[in-house]
Amino acid sequence: MTASRYTGQSVIVVPQDDGTTRPMSGPRVAPPVPPAMTYQVRDGDRLDILARAAVGDSTGWWRIADANPFGDALLDTDSGTVIGIPDE
Repeated sequence: MTASRYTGQSVIVVPQDDGTTRPMSGPRVAPPVPPAMTYQVRDGDRLDILARAAVGDSTGWWRIADANPFGDALLDTDSGTVIGIPDE
């Protein structure tokens, strides 16, 4: 199984409207991930399906999202878009 993208994240305490607090992960900054190869997206492709084929684990879809600086992972699956696929 792919390591969580939140491993090692800082924890912040967020006040709630009812006066209680809730621990949450701090903002995640995606480190640059150099792609090992490129792939032209086809109709019907999804990041989880591509992750399963590329890294053997569908829950690693976020590794593909991190390797592509679109800012919106949904744009990674527009047919014809060329995306980077990381090694791991």
